[in-house]
Amino acid sequence: MREKVEKALEKVRPMLMADGGNVELVDVTADGVVKLRLTGSCGCCPMSTMTLKSGIERIIRQEVPEVKEIIAL
Repeated sequence: MREKVEKALEKVRPMLMADGGNVELVDVTADGVVKLRLTGSCGCCPMSTMTLKSGIERIIRQEVPEVKEIIAL
């Protein structure tokens, strides 16, 4: 599942990098929990929660339906 999540993240990285940020995959647990860390400009941006929920989470769930939860660290 980790590889599928990484492939999904590759789709959103260009958008994040355009604003000086990125996303790091910290862990994917056996029970389907994905742990992410927003880095660069995204790590301290007041809109980071919206970016995570509206953009990153939507694409990961679309590409990897077996994901149960996405957590930002």
